[in-house]
Amino acid sequence: MAKKATINMVAELAGVSRGTVDRVLNQRPHVKPEVRERVLRAMKELRYIPPHEEQAEALGLESDDNRPPRKLGVLLPSETGYFFSEVMHGVRDAQDILRTSNVEILVEKCESGVPYEYIERLERLESQKISGLAVCAKNNPAVTDKINAMISSGIPVITMNSDLPDSKRLCFIGQNPYSSGRVAGDLMSKCLRTKDRLLIGIGNPEFDGHRLRLEGFLSRMEEAGFSRGNMPIVTTFNDYDLTAEKVRDALRNDPEIRGIYMANHSVTGCADAVRDLGLTRRLRIISHDLTKSTQRLLKNREIDFVITQNIYDQGYRPLICLQNYLEYGTVPESEQSSINIVCTENLS
Repeated sequence: MAKKATINMVAELAGVSRGTVDRVLNQRPHVKPEVRERVLRAMKELRYIPPHEEQAEALGLESDDNRPPRKLGVLLPSETGYFFSEVMHGVRDAQDILRTSNVEILVEKCESGVPYEYIERLERLESQKISGLAVCAKNNPAVTDKINAMISSGIPVITMNSDLPDSKRLCFIGQNPYSSGRVAGDLMSKCLRTKDRLLIGIGNPEFDGHRLRLEGFLSRMEEAGFSRGNMPIVTTFNDYDLTAEKVRDALRNDPEIRGIYMANHSVTGCADAVRDLGLTRRLRIISHDLTKSTQRLLKNREIDFVITQNIYDQGYRPLICLQNYLEYGTVPESEQSSINIVCTENLS
């Protein structure tokens, strides 16, 4: 089967820039008539098919509105709550935009955290003949091997939220978790004395994003003079009950704890445990992601700072980038969400 013509191929044949082809395609001004004709000849020679029927009609080109829909896959972990709702909001908005380009989006969400389920769901997407994949998954060798096998078979992959750095993915879209963790560490180091003890709660270290947040936090705290021995770590797997239990046990067993860094999503469980022990506002608490729960806790001054990221974009942008790559040959670059700090006084 002949390779489908892209904007880059048209630009090369016509001897112009990709931007010039885009201006011709979208009927924009500032293109010389002779250049426009050269671009049109290249489009016709390559049998280039515009993404929208009205573009083809305006330029006198053939449309391919009856072609089978392009399928893009999305693989998500077993996360629920704020992360899932925000990612899916972005996915749905991308679907609304891409529907006009005859693109269908297929979503697979894991029910557990075991690697074989990730692989099983990747195979399910593969069997449905997806053309591209956006994925948030554990940084597990078996998962990475499967992703690389799919890439080798011609399915481009973009990672989101939590990276798979050993994969051959096109790019990563999400916050820099190491930098985000360092910001949290910098804030905490200004709230406590270097001799103070503090508790760290992490969701799941198998996710690259969680692990790197922790590494960034610890590195900044140590630079500020804090001892790693004074920073016990509990793993909560983003579960409310487990978070509340582990935080409650840690505070009971270690009354010298003066601060808590929550590098996971179960901040409510932490705040409830602190409240149950009568320690609200006696401990400095720093967390991530501005959810309805963390907004309420900030408003009530039960936590001190929240470090935010744009999870919506992490659902939206990978699908738009995949479509542009498949349709126009545009190779995407990694995109990093901004790191913002919210406290009670700038909460809106």
